[in-house]
Amino acid sequence: MGRRKKIVQECETLMDEPEHIRNIAIAAHVDHGKTTLSDNLLAGAGMISDETAGEQLAMDTEEDEQERGITIDAANVSMTHEYEGRNHLINLIDTPGHVDFGGDVTRAMRAVDGALVVVDAVEGAMPQTETVLRQALREGVKPALFINKVDRLINELQEGPQEMQQRLMDVIGDVNELIRGMTEEMDDITEDWSVSVEEGTVAFGSALYKWGVSMPSMEATGISFGDIIDMEQNDERDELHERTPLSNVVLDMVAEHFPNPLTAQPFRVPRIWRGDDESEIAEDMRTVNREGDIVFMCTDIGMDPHAGEIATGRVFSGTLKKGQELFVSGTAGRNRIQSVGIYMGGEREELDRGVPAGNIAAVTGLKDAIAGSTVSDVEMTPFESIEHISEPVITKSVEAQNMDDLPKLIQTLQQVAKEDPTIRVEINEDTGEHLISGQGELHLEVITQRIQKNQGIPVTTGEPIVVFREQPQEASREVEGVSPNRHNKFYITVEPMAQDIVDDIQLGEISMDMPELERREALQAAGMDKDTSQNVEHIHGTNILVDDTKGIQHLNETMELVIEGLDEALDDGPLAAEPVQGSLLRLHDARLHEDTIHRGPAQVIPAVRNAVHRALIDAEVRLLEPIQNVRIDVPNQHMGDASGEIQGRRGRVDDMYQEGDLMVIEGIAPVEEMIGFSSDIRSATEGRASWNTENAGFRVLVDNLQREKIMEIRERKGMKLELPQAIDYI
Repeated sequence: MGRRKKIVQECETLMDEPEHIRNIAIAAHVDHGKTTLSDNLLAGAGMISDETAGEQLAMDTEEDEQERGITIDAANVSMTHEYEGRNHLINLIDTPGHVDFGGDVTRAMRAVDGALVVVDAVEGAMPQTETVLRQALREGVKPALFINKVDRLINELQEGPQEMQQRLMDVIGDVNELIRGMTEEMDDITEDWSVSVEEGTVAFGSALYKWGVSMPSMEATGISFGDIIDMEQNDERDELHERTPLSNVVLDMVAEHFPNPLTAQPFRVPRIWRGDDESEIAEDMRTVNREGDIVFMCTDIGMDPHAGEIATGRVFSGTLKKGQELFVSGTAGRNRIQSVGIYMGGEREELDRGVPAGNIAAVTGLKDAIAGSTVSDVEMTPFESIEHISEPVITKSVEAQNMDDLPKLIQTLQQVAKEDPTIRVEINEDTGEHLISGQGELHLEVITQRIQKNQGIPVTTGEPIVVFREQPQEASREVEGVSPNRHNKFYITVEPMAQDIVDDIQLGEISMDMPELERREALQAAGMDKDTSQNVEHIHGTNILVDDTKGIQHLNETMELVIEGLDEALDDGPLAAEPVQGSLLRLHDARLHEDTIHRGPAQVIPAVRNAVHRALIDAEVRLLEPIQNVRIDVPNQHMGDASGEIQGRRGRVDDMYQEGDLMVIEGIAPVEEMIGFSSDIRSATEGRASWNTENAGFRVLVDNLQREKIMEIRERKGMKLELPQAIDYI
């Protein structure tokens, strides 16, 4: 029997033993060594050869990932590991570290119960380390820490045992500070989730040279930091790997410290599902009942050239099998499952017996599913939507070079949006120009390259365009909106919303999907007064509509049209048709014609839309631009050049400090000005700077650029090059 077949059989056996299953993600800042570590784990499980581990990048299955040397898509694999005489099934997801692909990390966290956070011993905790930790903790996923590249401390920095231990303790301290800061506000995380060398939730090592140690492994092997330094310096790495192989150390830590589904699901289900906790389906999910109703959470959609669309996700209850007809949340009818299996690296292994609760499955046939869908055999309350930490900030136009390819391009773009919810796609079938918005330049570059390479569609892409927002700056007066037939009137005000409420909406902690009482409490906790919270009628983006009317005839049956008009007005703000954010709208009064025919869509929608735009103008609506946190690590002699690159882009340097032999510059800059930054910083520092950026929301564009930027956007969109007369404040 081949090794692979044997592993598949072992996995099949262990699937029915939830106490021996561990669902884990490996997450880190870009280039800290996640995929090299994953290779080591695969080699330890006998799935790739030990010699090529670390070079093979087996989890980077796409050609562009191998070329760029970074992980772009989250990759899945199931493997087995023996710990304390018992075999364990490890379902592993290797996630991207580049900030542009953070959506994959967020979605992966929904499928797992433990997150192995990898940190470079030399660089320490970096911006994306903080982001992935936040993503894990928000989903109720327990962290453990692997400090990688310890060989660099010995060989490059020439550190002795004391210095090395101090540096490692500093890294652990930084990570724990982040964990404690984030879990303080989480009422349901009652135990201390900080990582500890003594408790065995921290491991150190070198993924490149395949050795690792933890407190339990050092006690078992008798190896010390002094021994490690001697063996590294004497080039005895093979012996070090044999005495204390990295895969054993890390997978022992995973088996010992990460929760199994029986422990994790009772804790995690209330965090991610707001259905009736006394229902049978809630009990099935809490107990990981493989005989119960089927509940599957789709966390990823991918394309296979032979099998078509593959939905990957977590089975929370029941057993997924070929031929089942299941509901997909938010769609009508049922989807029939064509095949069910597990991942073995880049390969999918179909299993006729199906995949039971507590496991990660790969499914074909769920044609209506998108990343975030709830799939079940009975109609049920869907899981909470997966909230992504950052939203699209850069847009590019994409056109097919050959008009015959247009239908295929449209289909491909729709598929891209389905596979990656952090991408927004606008399709204009009239002009043939289509817009895709993503997390950054690299995100869009990878997607357009894949359209050309994988689908064979030659495309022309426009220059990157930055996504702006519009936001009121003060409270408006009451504004009247009148319908074209003059028979219907709406009285509306707009005011800026408290930032805490905006943040909670973005994090998914306030939504219209919540039970009303729970939503009111969340709004009040974020600072909204009790009366207002009781009258919230609608949430659109980060804007809230409050119904302050009293006993208006026919308003109930007209409210749907009011909401439609409001949404239209907020999607295209009055300044430059950019989305409006952070506004609290109040409907104070309405006069409605008693005859339905005179208060239809053609009357109500424009009346509300105009009222909202006029109220926004009265509230001194301003253009907001997206900004990024920037961190540059650079040798001392290039510090001035590097900080000049930030300041010359309307940026601000907030902090500069020494870290090892490098200077660290931290600042903030507009996304628009950061386009092309990579080539400029390379030439300014002779290629010696390393840098990373992280989206940091939006800020009001400075007054002296408002009019110029509004006109530039209006011209690009083919709008009139004049502002409404009431806008005399810009």
